[in-house]
Amino acid sequence: MDPLRWTMSVCLVICSAAAAEELAEGALLVDCARDAGDIRPLHGGNCGPLEYGELVDLSAYFREARFPLLRLHDCHWPSPDVVDIHVLFPNPDADPERPESYDFRRTDDYLKATLATGAQIVYRLGESIEHSKRKYHVQPPADPAKWAAICRGIIRHYNEGFSRGFRHGIRYWEIWNEPENRPLMWTGSDEDYFRLYETAAKAIKAQWPDLKVGGPSLGYTGRVTKGQFEPGEFLTRFLERCRDRALPLDFLSWHLYSDDPSECLVRARGIRAALDRCGFQKTELHFNEWNYLPGSDWSPFERRNQGLPRERMFEQICGAPGAAFSACVLINLQDSPVTAANYYSNINHGFGLFSLHGRPHKSYFALKAFARLLDTPQRVYAAGGRPDQLAICAGLNRDKTAVGVLIANFRGTPLEPLRLTVRGLPWQGPARFELAVVDAAHGLDVVRTGALPAEPLDLSADLKAPAVGLITLSKGDR
Repeated sequence: MDPLRWTMSVCLVICSAAAAEELAEGALLVDCARDAGDIRPLHGGNCGPLEYGELVDLSAYFREARFPLLRLHDCHWPSPDVVDIHVLFPNPDADPERPESYDFRRTDDYLKATLATGAQIVYRLGESIEHSKRKYHVQPPADPAKWAAICRGIIRHYNEGFSRGFRHGIRYWEIWNEPENRPLMWTGSDEDYFRLYETAAKAIKAQWPDLKVGGPSLGYTGRVTKGQFEPGEFLTRFLERCRDRALPLDFLSWHLYSDDPSECLVRARGIRAALDRCGFQKTELHFNEWNYLPGSDWSPFERRNQGLPRERMFEQICGAPGAAFSACVLINLQDSPVTAANYYSNINHGFGLFSLHGRPHKSYFALKAFARLLDTPQRVYAAGGRPDQLAICAGLNRDKTAVGVLIANFRGTPLEPLRLTVRGLPWQGPARFELAVVDAAHGLDVVRTGALPAEPLDLSADLKAPAVGLITLSKGDR
């Protein structure tokens, strides 16, 4: 979204909030007569739809969820055979100017399937994460200039037809992933990454000024203390390097795994402020890896905790708690300076939206519910709850014949009873409602329909935390 348009949208929300009456605990309010800008499609993801040697094809699910932007990182993880530099350019001694130096075959098929879902692509130039004791590909390239030339060859293949390639028009090109995450993603120093970024970013922008180049895809951005964000050393040094050497930085990318769905707001605003202080007011902010992390605790992912602790961790991430968390984040992001966001991940491993065999998890249905909210994209005023435990977002369709309301009840207590009041409907006469729910027992299933009552609609029994509810209102009483 245009930065000015985003600012106006946030101002509308703030002004509406300032004029709002006090709401009782558990009371939710939607006022369709009070415009709040647009609902932004921030439900992008990581990875394309082909998995498990193409025995699993998730394309139909991707199209249903209408993912707007798919970042290509950790594709076919943990043994990537697409996208990564070492796959596309298998012989490091080869000439990057020669078409025969590359092997694009599998990645061609992967990108074709990804684009066929209707999504745009962020192409991560680099390597996938390596949790193995031996590190195979995450070392700093020996020759940054040659690595940059390989990146140019990849861009030429997918955008200019080089080496029997395509004209996909991919705009976003990201340089590496989490270079501060050592040694899992980078075995070199900060300076090694800064040198690589400078070399590659300059080379790409010199040849294609209209492409968007960015990074550094940080996992650790800094500390949050008492609600205040303090940038970490890597982020600070990276921004200073880009400023002092006038390096291209069309987008800055960062990650967060947390059990607090409001933390993304604090960090996004803090990172935006850091960018602005360094003179990067026009740089887009990409929140391009995020997910629920129960207890904000990575220890179940460690080798010593494999088995039941790890299994229980992923059951929560993929189940109703993760679904409610994800919907809460997507709603909270509407009032953030984030330009694009990408859930990690859209595929069928532990953090994924699907089981190994392609069955959608509860987390998938939360993102699908948000996609359906976008059928009513003209955002209206909604209030109630708290961003760390319950969030609400509402909108109108273009011809003002339907209202959508998305409610994410992540923590619940002490928000019960939960009652929704709807005002300012854009039509005369009665209205009907339909309530679809994502919880431990439902996957965006319709659980209630009926005439919208004059008194607040009681949702206490239907949306016990953790749960997501999508309410659709339309004209009529039957």
